[in-house]
Amino acid sequence: MSRTTFTMIKPDAVSAGHVGAILEKITTAGFDIKGLKMTQLSKREAESFYAIHSERPFFGELVQFMTSGPIVAAVLEKENAVADFRALIGSTNPEEAAEGTIRKMFAESVGRNAVHGSDSDENAAIECSFHFSARELY
Repeated sequence: MSRTTFTMIKPDAVSAGHVGAILEKITTAGFDIKGLKMTQLSKREAESFYAIHSERPFFGELVQFMTSGPIVAAVLEKENAVADFRALIGSTNPEEAAEGTIRKMFAESVGRNAVHGSDSDENAAIECSFHFSARELY
């Protein structure tokens, strides 16, 4: 079990001004931020990052949304990081998310769900290295 996970505050939450509040929830939950940056994904980067969904009907819409504005990418550290972060963000559907979770508080819909969180230790490692070089992590 890894102590590291990846998150991305998505364009909807960035444009709504929720970055500070989301980061506060993350740190209050005991996560250490090991890397943090604001950036904007190109179409090619979004297609690559979400390649696992390339055959899904929502892929084009997902890529368009993820390139529509800046994101905030972060590498987080904590014991049981992936599972604990998934619990903190809540269900993909904010209507089904538990009270107090990030998605319950800040997501607009299933498609505009405020944050991404790695779903496994393996994907966390891949996603962290997709967005950060070793020299950008502390």
